[in-house]
Amino acid sequence: MTQTRTVTQARTETLPKDGEAAPLLELVETRARLGNREVLRGITFAVTSGEILGLVGPNGSGKTTALRCCYNALTPTGGAVLIDQVDSTTLSRKDIAKTISASVQEPTVSAGLSVRESIALGRTPHRSWLDRSTERDTAIVDRCIEQVGLVELAGRDVSTLSGGERQRVSIARALAQEPKVLLLDEPTNHLDLRHQLIVMELLAELASAGLAVVVTMHDLRLAVEYCDNLAVLTEGELRACGSTVEVLDEPLLAEVFGIKARVERGVRPRMEILGLA
Repeated sequence: MTQTRTVTQARTETLPKDGEAAPLLELVETRARLGNREVLRGITFAVTSGEILGLVGPNGSGKTTALRCCYNALTPTGGAVLIDQVDSTTLSRKDIAKTISASVQEPTVSAGLSVRESIALGRTPHRSWLDRSTERDTAIVDRCIEQVGLVELAGRDVSTLSGGERQRVSIARALAQEPKVLLLDEPTNHLDLRHQLIVMELLAELASAGLAVVVTMHDLRLAVEYCDNLAVLTEGELRACGSTVEVLDEPLLAEVFGIKARVERGVRPRMEILGLA
């Protein structure tokens, strides 16, 4: 049986050491239910500026649920979610949206809106409903459209796009919020290999510029190459958390993912999959 810790005890694990930056986002002994089923059983992790944290685990392990708790789409039943050291329950949705933005796995199709108009909705938290777009808003939207490779589709109705193109619209809209923390649920879902790499390289560039990124991923090979740290979830519990090359050892890969594989260290780590465990 997993030993239950207090929020205070768990948070000591995520507090910065001397000289380290404070986390921008923390889940501390966070629990959550969907209906009568407990899907998160007291998980703790944190992400700081300039870091890509990957949430990985088998289907049904709680990755998406954890992400939903991060941006207040789901209210935890226990523990805490801290945004910039502040309990998220004390923040308004607009305040949260100024710090955290999210791109979901199946983005809502904004029928009747162009790609540009849909992405521009990401600027909403930074102005009132009566305010008009500024030149700065327009410049930010233009930059985000270019970053995700949608320049040629900027005038298209979002409802006419492919799943992969809509996925990139969702990412661009999240970036247009100018968040401190970017959350992405399976951002490479529906994308061809080239655009998978474009998105992951973009996340690496954004992190190097100071953005904190939390991303759920199924593709462990991409996670190994691009994530600085991993939180491994299984059946709603945190199985391991830490440096990617340290966490994904051969016993864990066999136990949690059912595969024989090894992670090769280097400037950019690589995973070699050898077969089933």
